[in-house]
Amino acid sequence: MTSVAIVTGASSGIGAATARRLAAEGFHVLAAARRTDRLAGLVKEIEAAGGTATAVACDVTSDESVAGLAAAAQAAPGPVALLVNNAGGARGLDPVESGAIGDWQWMYDVNVLGTLRVTQALLPALEASGAGTIVIVSSTAGFTVYEGGGGYAAAKHAQTAIAGTLRLELSGRPVRVIEIDPGMVRTDEFGLVRFGGDADKAAATYAGVPEPLVAEDVADCIAWCATRPHHVNVDRLVVRPLAQAAQHKVHRVGQ
Repeated sequence: MTSVAIVTGASSGIGAATARRLAAEGFHVLAAARRTDRLAGLVKEIEAAGGTATAVACDVTSDESVAGLAAAAQAAPGPVALLVNNAGGARGLDPVESGAIGDWQWMYDVNVLGTLRVTQALLPALEASGAGTIVIVSSTAGFTVYEGGGGYAAAKHAQTAIAGTLRLELSGRPVRVIEIDPGMVRTDEFGLVRFGGDADKAAATYAGVPEPLVAEDVADCIAWCATRPHHVNVDRLVVRPLAQAAQHKVHRVGQ
């Protein structure tokens, strides 16, 4: 029977790349996100490549919507073996003293409470599979702070805390917990969301960086961790581009 993988935030970026990669690995993918038009295109792309997938409309900030995702998982064509909590994002790059409370609330709700809602809703199915895996896509901001990143770092630190706590609480049960912490990843939308649609500010983040990571690089890491023998638990995988030696140390050509 085909194993089922659920990917949140699957309409773009790392989520879409992960959905494609997991389908290529043989999973039936439930691609979950708010933008169903994009999901429809993703499912067609996966099917054209020989994989199988189902689009599921889901807003991780809504209890009702996440309950709908759990219902879709029950109707899926196999055991739910993998959950990739990928939905998230950043808003603003303001210092703590002037950060917008609304931006902080959004980041906490999407990154932290979204992970909590989806994990709670899908954990029974993951455990029932007998060999479940939960992947939490956090960030290097989950263990290193930086100026202007207070709200995002706070949210990602909280996601890291969820991963570690969950791993302790699930000890002895057939569900492993994996945390993926990417550094600088260039995707179509992350910077645009962070800077309110300002394409110049979004592009400036990567100015001079020879080769930032792309979504497919992170998807490759997720797929590798998730397809290890189930007794192998990769607790945390930190992945940065070669140009980024640390959160504050980035090599930029010509700068």
